[in-house]
Amino acid sequence: MNIQNYMSRGVLRVVTDALRSTAKNEKERLFMTRFAKAAAAAGRQRYASEKKGEHIPPFLIASITSACNLHCAGCYSRSNHACTDEAPAAQLTGEEWGRIFAEAEELGVSFILLAGGEPMLRFDVLQRAAAHETILFPVFTNGTYLHEKYLQFLDEHRNILPILSIEGDQHTTDERRGEGVYKQVTDSMRLMEAKGIPFGASVTVTTENMKEVFSSAFLDRLYTLGCRAVIYVEFVPVTEKAAHLAPDEAAQDEIIRTVKKLRRTRRNMVFIAFPGDEKKSGGCVAAGRGFFHINSHGGAEPCPFSPYSDINVKETSLREALSSPLFRALQTQGLLLDDHIGGCTLYARKDEVEAILRGEK
Repeated sequence: MNIQNYMSRGVLRVVTDALRSTAKNEKERLFMTRFAKAAAAAGRQRYASEKKGEHIPPFLIASITSACNLHCAGCYSRSNHACTDEAPAAQLTGEEWGRIFAEAEELGVSFILLAGGEPMLRFDVLQRAAAHETILFPVFTNGTYLHEKYLQFLDEHRNILPILSIEGDQHTTDERRGEGVYKQVTDSMRLMEAKGIPFGASVTVTTENMKEVFSSAFLDRLYTLGCRAVIYVEFVPVTEKAAHLAPDEAAQDEIIRTVKKLRRTRRNMVFIAFPGDEKKSGGCVAAGRGFFHINSHGGAEPCPFSPYSDINVKETSLREALSSPLFRALQTQGLLLDDHIGGCTLYARKDEVEAILRGEK
């Protein structure tokens, strides 16, 4: 399996689908055309690095804050104490994040997914990100902070793409995210649609909402609100009590089949599944195979669901972080190749990951 070819084809598909879905939005179409050229150049740069023995993933996930105003049921981030009501002082500064983004651009990273906590709380970091127009920054937000200041900023900087979290209809969303959140999210969507600002939706897929979030009624509603991209993320259980909500193997296969069908039948939208068809890639693409995660304190982690780190980008570069002993061990010892239930191989095998950190494997 050539992981570089696999990931590059994935980048190309996302860019092609995005160009198609934004064809009627002149401002966005012009940006996506420029970005398509930049993504192709970054892909060639990653291929050149690969030939020299250095693998560079096209994606980076950056949790730019640990603060969040919501208390969503089953939140993995709060469960592992990476998310709090208020951000501690030790978080990376805007200047430090700016350096990370610059290094990522130099390496050939095409997408940096901004997460949290609630990333809209770090407007200083968003401003740093906006300066790197060859990188697309999807911002995974709960949608409760999209007031006029942000709308103007998003209209001026098309490489910052808001992805609003929604769980289904009003009852399903409010049940998980809190009363009134569905209205705030859909109101934000209407405001962005009115201003011609493209946005997407992030949907956590569970055994309880799976039928609903793939239904024509739900997707028609999102499209009417202006949504042009949907990212389906399989639920990862953070407690034994929530294990029944995780899609099993049969459900995972159904998700893959459904997303493939949606890509054929709803070509005016972009559909992404995570982890999706990782089995075709030879296993999980975390730990630098396809992406990796930088937490709000600078720790380089395999992914947000596997919050373990042996290196911090405050003291080192992204290039060195990608070659950390933990990442190398995960890539060579086979932990990324295991079948799993609940969206995350490494979360399911956290005891083995912890053993690697202790030097026992």
